Amino acid sequence: MNIRVWPTETLTRIPYWVYADRDLYAQEMERIFRGDTWNFLCLEAELPKPNTYRTSHLGDMSVVVTRDANGVVHAFENRCAHRGSILCHKERGEAKEIACVYHNWTYDLCGNLTAVAFRRGIGGKGGMSPDSHPEEHAPRQLRIEILNGLVFGTLGKNTPPLETYIGSNIVPNIRRVMKKPVKVLGGYSQVLPSNWKLYMENTKDSYHASLLHLFFTTFRLNRLSQKGGLVVSENGGNHISYSMAADVATKEYEQAGMRSASDKFSLEVPEILKSVDEFGDGIGLQILSVFPGFILQQIRNCLAVRRVVPVDVERTELVWTLFGFEDDDAALTDMRMQQSNLIGPAGFISMEDGAATGFVQRGARGADDELSVIEMGGSGIGSEESRVSEAAVRGFWKKYRDLMGIV
Repeated sequence: MNIRVWPTETLTRIPYWVYADRDLYAQEMERIFRGDTWNFLCLEAELPKPNTYRTSHLGDMSVVVTRDANGVVHAFENRCAHRGSILCHKERGEAKEIACVYHNWTYDLCGNLTAVAFRRGIGGKGGMSPDSHPEEHAPRQLRIEILNGLVFGTLGKNTPPLETYIGSNIVPNIRRVMKKPVKVLGGYSQVLPSNWKLYMENTKDSYHASLLHLFFTTFRLNRLSQKGGLVVSENGGNHISYSMAADVATKEYEQAGMRSASDKFSLEVPEILKSVDEFGDGIGLQILSVFPGFILQQIRNCLAVRRVVPVDVERTELVWTLFGFEDDDAALTDMRMQQSNLIGPAGFISMEDGAATGFVQRGARGADDELSVIEMGGSGIGSEESRVSEAAVRGFWKKYRDLMGIV
């Protein structure tokens, strides 16, 4: 039996086997995603009226999120109590009740079993015995909290209140973006050839953004020389990376010969770079994450939530939902849609992230006992006025180790 050992350097060294170990992956689903964490499920706006639903995930467990006839939001396991079949096969829809296609067992929008087909048999024959209690095996129901239109759920019995879990230094920046009722503009999903933790590390790694992403630096949307910083929650798991929109026009990238400092490119449609300071604070980019798998994004006027869904130990689905606000005029909506070309599977910025995490997954094969080095910005997880740091990545591993019981 292969005994896995964590390095003594704790947060600055991560063994590569954590991205490929199937036993560890199974433990993560139980201890993290179905444990005492808050998992982002959907925007409340994705349940636009009573008797609507959409599917989501708690790690690799499918769930159904509903708005009942009274407008109350619920979430429960997308699993029939009878034989375990998926209940909802469509991503979203309208329904007053949910019936399993396999044997027609029926549930209300709270996830309670309400009817069993032929429970009493036919003509006095067959059916269930009088002392059967199938409702005791009904889908597990999640505890729900909603923060400024973001729906989170948990199965954990000891999960703290949502705002406590996120942290007092992170919540205001959620409210900053989610400042009024939203409208959904669209979305897309992609499957990444890598472990879920690699994408979350990537999101928290502000150091890579202007090095990997040619578009970011070429058109001066994001350079490390711009004013900005990192905010990390006390427990390490949640973070904010932000930068000001103002271009300080420094030459560090050009002088260093960075790939991302090329002057060979221009835009045929420069309107994609047009933006307005709708939040009134000069911040052009804010990436915010909540452990284990939620990202809230503001890139100029392109607003989106991202949901990280583990599929297998080396496969992750990334679900993007773009939004604006209900009171946006046509010009602002058009601007958001133009800027949506920056993100997603083929986005001018985002397409490299899926490739880069896949490169790590491939490069780490055969190097199980080797260690990655996470020392930019030192060894701590504190907030700082620099993005040349991996403090938020170390924060991720602090929260991870706490939940997984790794000392």
